[in-house]
Formats: sequence, structure tokens, C-alpha cells
Amino acid sequence: MDYHLLLIRDDVYTMRPVMETLRGRGYTVATASKFEFVTDPGFADNFDLIVIDHSEYGINAMDICAELRQRDIESPIVVLAGRDQVRQRVAIFKAGADDCLFKPVDLDELQVRIEALLIRYARRKKQEISSYEFAGRRVDFGRSELVCNGSKVELSEREIRLLRYFVQNRGKTISRSALLQHVWGYRHAPFTRTVDVHILRLRNKIEDNPKDPQFIVTVPGLGYRFDG
Repeated sequence: MDYHLLLIRDDVYTMRPVMETLRGRGYTVATASKFEFVTDPGFADNFDLIVIDHSEYGINAMDICAELRQRDIESPIVVLAGRDQVRQRVAIFKAGADDCLFKPVDLDELQVRIEALLIRYARRKKQEISSYEFAGRRVDFGRSELVCNGSKVELSEREIRLLRYFVQNRGKTISRSALLQHVWGYRHAPFTRTVDVHILRLRNKIEDNPKDPQFIVTVPGLGYRFDG
């Protein structure tokens, strides 16, 4: 599997060996500065694991971990800290980090720690909702299949991801921007009618009357809400 990692770093030069090693071992690695994270924290939503290069005067791993966990980002977080910051280790874990290694980092150990966290996270994800029933309909997320009043309806990969996100957040109003970030993986939400088009297609498959939807409801000026 092609795992996507995010490295939040202060200095590109000092982190280059880490980036190059992880890329050389099959990971897709994106990087971001503290400024990029602060101005657009939403881009961190779609990575399998996040590595934070903690610096006393630059990147504050505790603040970033707390922000990620407050926004319900569940991806594992590994913090790289200086050996002179050992006293901050407890605070780093309390803020939401899953692991903490001290620099200079042994790259083989870093890879082993990352692999262990990814395996653990994947097992936890498998326990997530696999099917859902509502109003005579049953959706099987693993098969990408909807059974509606006894008839099978095929759903596209995007439609199944969209419906899963709605089910996981049922009753909540979700903005188009949030859907583009969580379902499409856009780092920045572009001006596009992609969400509306896919919502229309999904309504045509699950609603009794797509022109008067009962399950995927439009919330004027805010987005959509799933009431199934």
C-alpha cells in the first residue's frame, strides 16, 4: 500500500535525510512549514501518518498535536524532539502524539515505529462502520453496494466515500469545503460544482423523490445534512 506521510518541519535542510529515506523506502512524503499549517490546517486531514519536527523556538509539537486532535484527526503522530527536550516528552504525549523519538533519529528505528503505528491504525480503521441500514435501504461499504427495497444499486467509489462520510456525520451540517477536503482530498477547497454534481447522482440512487430529498438535505448557505 502506498502510505502518504506528512512531515511538518521547521528546517528543510536538516530534515532532508528523513524525507529522502522515507521516500526511498516506498512512502509518499509531503512537507509543510509551521506557517503553512497555521494558515491552512485542513490540508493535514488526508495523510496516513504525521511526523512533527519539534523545535523549542520553531515548531511547537504540543500545539500542533492539540490542534490536530481537537479537529478529530485520528492519524498517528510521531514527534521528533531534541535530546535536551526530554522533559517535554510527557507533555508531547498528553497533547496527542502516539510516539516520540529523539534526534538525531535512527532512520531504521523511525521506519519500524512508523510501520507499527500504521498497522495498529489500519486495524482500528477496519473496526469502523462496514454497513448501514436506513428506511428500507442497506449500504455495504466494503462491496460499494446499496440494496434499496430489495434491488441492488451499484455505487461509484466516490459515491460510497461520500455516503460513508455522511453516515459517519449523520445529523451534522457539512459544508462543501469540508466534503472537498475529507472526501476528495483537496488541500484547498477550489470553486467547483463537483460536490453538487455528486450529491445529485447520489440522491438519484437513494431518494424516493430526488427533487424532494428526505435523506441528503440541503441546508441553505451552509451545505448538506444526512438524516438517514
